[in-house]
Amino acid sequence: MTETIPRTELRTIRRAFSDLRKDLITGSFALRPVAPLAATHPLVRQMPRAVRPHAPWLPHAAIVVGTFYLMAVASETEGMGLALLSAVPLLVALYRPVGAWWLSFAASVFWSLGAPEPVWSSMWPWPATLFASHIAVMVIVASQNRPRVAGQMLLLTAVLGVVCDFSADGQHTNAFPMVITSCVIVGAVVARRSLRETKQQVAVQQSATHEERSRRTLLEERATIARELHDVVAHHMSVIAIQAEAAPYRVANPPEELATSFATIRENAVAALTELRRVLGVVRADDPDAYADADPEAPQPTLATLDTLFAGVRAAGLTVEHITTGAVRPLPSGVELSAYRIVQEALSNALRHAPGSTARVEVAYVLGGLGLRIVNGPPTQAVRPSPGMGHGLLGMRERVAMLNGEMTAGGVEEDGGYEVAVFIPAAAVPEAEASGPEASAPKQGHAPDPSGQAPGLKKGPAPEGETMKP
Repeated sequence: MTETIPRTELRTIRRAFSDLRKDLITGSFALRPVAPLAATHPLVRQMPRAVRPHAPWLPHAAIVVGTFYLMAVASETEGMGLALLSAVPLLVALYRPVGAWWLSFAASVFWSLGAPEPVWSSMWPWPATLFASHIAVMVIVASQNRPRVAGQMLLLTAVLGVVCDFSADGQHTNAFPMVITSCVIVGAVVARRSLRETKQQVAVQQSATHEERSRRTLLEERATIARELHDVVAHHMSVIAIQAEAAPYRVANPPEELATSFATIRENAVAALTELRRVLGVVRADDPDAYADADPEAPQPTLATLDTLFAGVRAAGLTVEHITTGAVRPLPSGVELSAYRIVQEALSNALRHAPGSTARVEVAYVLGGLGLRIVNGPPTQAVRPSPGMGHGLLGMRERVAMLNGEMTAGGVEEDGGYEVAVFIPAAAVPEAEASGPEASAPKQGHAPDPSGQAPGLKKGPAPEGETMKP
């Protein structure tokens, strides 16, 4: 213990001198010009338009003007020698800040040793102009370097002040005011710079967090869409498998080649259903209980079930008006499901962000696709804070992009409401395919037994949709 402590202290002292050499000695006179203000700086933006291109150089102009003012004052009080000692370091600080501080420190030492009349007064060892110049140089250096450099400058300045104070034989000097004033001013500059850098780091972290959250939400929305579309695809594959199995029995004495072809079709359909279940199992792996309370036999919603959705929304306090234009026709199951989910999410957002408002849902069956327009008015009740960050819109856009559609969303300038407009290209489904054979078509979410035995139905996975989180 008696040997470790001295070695530790010696190591600390060596590290301190090493840091001092790196910060204030090595490359002290390297060219490091003071950068102009950014175009987004508040001072620049407040300037008139004609002066704004030159506004970034205002700090440099202020330093130059202050330098000549100090020179004028010093030349009248102490002579041209003090004027040069006060002005040269300030001008050099514009391009070589650390080297300028060494010049100012050397000027302070030179004046304290070779003053024309070394009277021990309140203006020794720093005359008024040199006092202001030295602090100004330290402020410039502190604003351009790490806080450790400011601490080193303050420490060396304090050492010089203590030496001068002891050499004054108890007379008054301005060493103590120099130390206190420089610590307060330079400390404020360092604190402001550190606070600004901390805010920038926090902003960067928040941006990264928001991007990561958006990416994760996008993956969750894609997983939700995959779960919902599983039932749609499983339904059609089940119909193919059952029809392929029943087709040979609809013809008397079918050729062996025909029966073999239908058997192959059924085997491929069943294999596709098996692979589909495996893929869905991977999607569900992160949250296997997400749909634990859902009815496994419930079909996925379509536009025909919008009235049930509107009834629930009206019961929650939102007035909904439903308008359907065009000739209603059956559409592909994926389009029907996505359209239902888009309307559901838009109304959920209206309930959350515009309580007490009215909403209008327009469903337009147009040539070549389906148009949706959901508009809600401004809120008439207090809006409660919501943890949502627009992820509901992200889910809607993902569904529209999946179907090669177009979507716009934004505020309504007339009344302050919100509008979501969607167009989904889709061809009409033939009536025979839309209705399907009642005897052979299974429920959504079911599939024929992959074992190839009786054409009974086997319950498949149970993905159920839920309202997308905004």
